[in-house]
Amino acid sequence: MEFIRRKMKTIVFLNALATVVWCAPSLCDPEDEFLGIFCKEPEPEPEPEQPKCMDIMMNYCDDMSYTHTVFPNILGHRTREEAELGPEYLLVSVVHNLLNGECTPDIRMLGCSVLVPRCEKEKVLKPCRSTCEAVRKNCYHAFEGIEMAWPYFLDCDRFFVSDQEGCYDPLEGLRAIQEEGNTPEKPHTVIQFSYQSNAQMNSILKKTAARCPEIAMTYSIGRSVEGKDLLVIEFSNNPGVHELLEPEMKYIGNMHGNEVLGRQLLIYLAQYLCSEYLLGNRRIQTLINTTRIHILPSMNPDGYELAAAELQDTIDPENEEAQNYNSWTLGRGNAQNIDLNRNFPDLTTIVYSRRRHRRFRSNHIPIPDVYWFGKVAPETYAVMKWIRSFPFVLSANFHGGELLVSYPYDLSKHPLEQKMFSPTPDEQVFKQIARTYADAHATMSEGNSGRCENFGSIGQDGIINGAWWYSFAGGMQDFNYLHTNCFEVTVELGCDKFPAEEELYTGWKDNKEALLTFMESVHRGIKGIVKDEDGNGIKGARISVRGIRHDITTAENGDYWRLLTAGIHILTASAPGYTRAMKKIHLPARMQKAGRVDFVLQKAVVEPDIEEDYRIPSMGTYEHFDPYNQFERYTISEQNQNGEEGQEKPWWWSYFSNAHGSTPTWLLRN
Repeated sequence: MEFIRRKMKTIVFLNALATVVWCAPSLCDPEDEFLGIFCKEPEPEPEPEQPKCMDIMMNYCDDMSYTHTVFPNILGHRTREEAELGPEYLLVSVVHNLLNGECTPDIRMLGCSVLVPRCEKEKVLKPCRSTCEAVRKNCYHAFEGIEMAWPYFLDCDRFFVSDQEGCYDPLEGLRAIQEEGNTPEKPHTVIQFSYQSNAQMNSILKKTAARCPEIAMTYSIGRSVEGKDLLVIEFSNNPGVHELLEPEMKYIGNMHGNEVLGRQLLIYLAQYLCSEYLLGNRRIQTLINTTRIHILPSMNPDGYELAAAELQDTIDPENEEAQNYNSWTLGRGNAQNIDLNRNFPDLTTIVYSRRRHRRFRSNHIPIPDVYWFGKVAPETYAVMKWIRSFPFVLSANFHGGELLVSYPYDLSKHPLEQKMFSPTPDEQVFKQIARTYADAHATMSEGNSGRCENFGSIGQDGIINGAWWYSFAGGMQDFNYLHTNCFEVTVELGCDKFPAEEELYTGWKDNKEALLTFMESVHRGIKGIVKDEDGNGIKGARISVRGIRHDITTAENGDYWRLLTAGIHILTASAPGYTRAMKKIHLPARMQKAGRVDFVLQKAVVEPDIEEDYRIPSMGTYEHFDPYNQFERYTISEQNQNGEEGQEKPWWWSYFSNAHGSTPTWLLRN
């Protein structure tokens, strides 16, 4: 029995050992069958398949300087089909449209050099890092302009090699074509004269700023009812900074959503300023180096979207009337159907009611509290805050429906008269400003011929007092003049509110010189600094001109600008706690630059009755803005209803969101 137990233990042990042996690779032995082990002779591992050169059969890469490629490619795609379904190839195929033709075919061919790398003698040749770095340097701004990250597969260090490692230039074929028979041309500005969606407009502005980062930047002043950015592009030799004694001006377009030529002109102007500055245009360089320019192409993007959509719906080749679409109402207001040029505080009525008061001035009039209990459009609110935040000197807002420049006041001084000459204290200055644009325009000042006559009489030489043309309250140009230092006029660009696309170039050609000349005119009149005895600038000091009941105030560092006509003027500078200072000046008629007039004020006892004598009772102070947070509550509730507002993807995301496989989050900048 003892022998049998030992034998059984031996068999169990051998079976366990066999199991272990079975799991491990081992050579087969005939005796293993006794233990119940069945094994096979190990099969030799197949030799790895050597990559073979094959023809390039991808449509967007068929113009490379070579004809053969290999898979797996540099990115690890094992087959042509896998590469074609990837987001990298999708980007290569649409990059021309995304960048509006900029940097193509360079970007496309650079991407192809990674997707279908060059193959010679069954070996992969990698593209040169130096080519990648040159393209990245020239084209990075284009991706920034559409808020897209630089594609990961164009990482110059990761997928490209140095000349010493043996590489090829993926753009050599392109360079050969460019060099073949090409005669050098003088660089010039290229503008695409077509309409853009709101997203495309913002993309152009951001790309323009990215192309000229040393002189341009974009910023948002707020959002429309439907959440669209009110995007401004700024030009200056030090963008984002107010420089001492550098005047600031602004252009505003598309206040009425269906009046679109101004919107287009300002988009073209932004591109023109950037391009011409880089090309060395001395006039443009001088303008930007001495002026801070702010351009808001669309104050009413929601209205534009509605008008543009309606235009598309009405285009019918068999309907001749539809092809001449020119609605006077659809898209004019914002998404709340508010006419933005009737939505500003009516300060003109206050001026008329107080104009006989001995010391009353028509400037920096506070906003009445009752205004905030009405319906204030978010676009209006954003522009009011913007106007209050910058020391603007000059402005123009662009409309359509007539061909002229109108200037304040827009509201008739007699409540029963709808067409009545109603001048401001700066009537002569405003006429000079209006004529500056009209005279530089191709046809605006050529008498009354070709006028639209939509509102009857249009005045002389293409300019008119607004209330004499037709009267209304709550306009933006009156608000600028009565609430801030800014002198604004309204430019009507033509009879057709939504001109055909083929007419856009003519519109640009007719207005380009006027746009530039008007900006240059911000340097007329006088400028200076008001300081105390220690040399510190005095903020909020008043500059008064004898005979003109409209003062302007100094900016943060005590600098000021005052538009004036030629002649002799007596100026007074004053501030609470300081004595007054007075100077007599003479402005020559042909003076092209603002005259420099500085003031030094001495400390004195405050005379309270001087300031209080011309304040408006029960209206609060100038700083009293949105006292009940009416708009803040509105924006918070809107954001709560649209919780995904801050998670919006860029406009180009739709190209990739429905693509095969995973979405390319590597294209998102944040």
